[in-house]
Amino acid sequence: MAEIAVVGAGYVGLVTGACWAHLGHNVTFLDIDKEKVARLRRGIVPIYEPGLAEMIAERARDGRVSFTTDPEEAIPGREFIFVAVHTPSASNGNTDLMAFLNAIHAMALLVSPGAIIVQKSTAPIGTAEFVEELMNKRNPQAGVKVVANPEFLREGTAIQDFLNPERIVLGSAHKAAADRVAGLYSFAGRPVIVTDCSTAEMIKYASNAFLATKISFMNEIAQLCDAANLDVRKVAEGMGYDRRIGHKFLGAGLGWGGSCLPKDVKALVHMANGCEVTPSILEAVQRVNATQRSHAIRKLDSLLGGLEGAVVGLLGLAFKPGTDDLRSAPSIDIAESLVAMGALPRAYDPVAMDAARNLLPGVAFTKDAYELAEGADALVLITEWPEFRDIDMTVIRERMRRPVLLDGRNFWDGEAMSRLGFTYQGFGVPSSANGNHRAITSIAEAMGMYP
Repeated sequence: MAEIAVVGAGYVGLVTGACWAHLGHNVTFLDIDKEKVARLRRGIVPIYEPGLAEMIAERARDGRVSFTTDPEEAIPGREFIFVAVHTPSASNGNTDLMAFLNAIHAMALLVSPGAIIVQKSTAPIGTAEFVEELMNKRNPQAGVKVVANPEFLREGTAIQDFLNPERIVLGSAHKAAADRVAGLYSFAGRPVIVTDCSTAEMIKYASNAFLATKISFMNEIAQLCDAANLDVRKVAEGMGYDRRIGHKFLGAGLGWGGSCLPKDVKALVHMANGCEVTPSILEAVQRVNATQRSHAIRKLDSLLGGLEGAVVGLLGLAFKPGTDDLRSAPSIDIAESLVAMGALPRAYDPVAMDAARNLLPGVAFTKDAYELAEGADALVLITEWPEFRDIDMTVIRERMRRPVLLDGRNFWDGEAMSRLGFTYQGFGVPSSANGNHRAITSIAEAMGMYP
């Protein structure tokens, strides 16, 4: 059993600390937000993550978790200090380290000799080495050692990801420190990659950038499939059986969002430019993703013959199922575009409504999908919540003024929706079986294949 402090009671910090407590360790959370800490002490978890609130409540009853705003209460005597402070994007694409470095300064003089600082926050290459140098200058008696330990948690499945990781990445200049952190993870029985700090930091950035690249690649293929009236889902299926490619992250639609992929791609672009490396692929990945949101508006405008005065229902708001996170969510861009073009957007999401109200002042909110459909000219599927499969689409069709359905995640069977009377369109999905030969012939002619 270890004594652990977790600095930052945000998404990564809460999941990390809750899981360590679940595994039998004593965990003290430190956060500067007094209101958040007061709510956590009352059992109110500020984020939606399946199973997290219950896990924290159970460990609080066991006395294994506590919450404080006082560094002097949280830091002294702790063997491991996990720093999980948010590191958002700055306006120039760089990473904003202000809150992270403030936390480092606040605890520098309080760290006990032999304690290990574990950097969970995603930070630019070289940050962990800088933190170790900074803390040892301020507190040379402590002999601080830093281990970069990037997180690979997926919102919606974060607890399972922590408890059943695919790999553990540890970066440090000190083998003994890395070995001690590896010992914490011995429960997992998974590969442990030990490297220097900067390489560990790059593994995190490169991993997220590659996932974003796969999604953007398939969205570009989906646009070609739209032009050829082909089914990108079949293309992805055929690609995915190649073990070098795999089936994951080949879904076409509205693109990627959330807290990690957008800021990590931006940060890599900024780092590359600073090193006089041209990040051509990464810049294209960003452009394609941005295009998908405007592409959705163009599709909807074409389907409705104009958006002025059109009532458009957004089904789902969170950037993905299983979370209430709206950071860089496609719903934000799409809702803002609809308002700018004179449409009347309304929205429903099972868990993200409260978070969305302040972000989307021009959007009306409904109690469920059926109210969303009442008198609507179109519905746009934004988030593929599993419970949306239980919606009675016949009732949805009857309640709509115009039965236009734009499927932003290729969630439904287009042919089934057409049989129900919807005008259905997805992304890279055929709008009708009869148009296939015509579209392929047209592309072949454009390529000069026919005399």
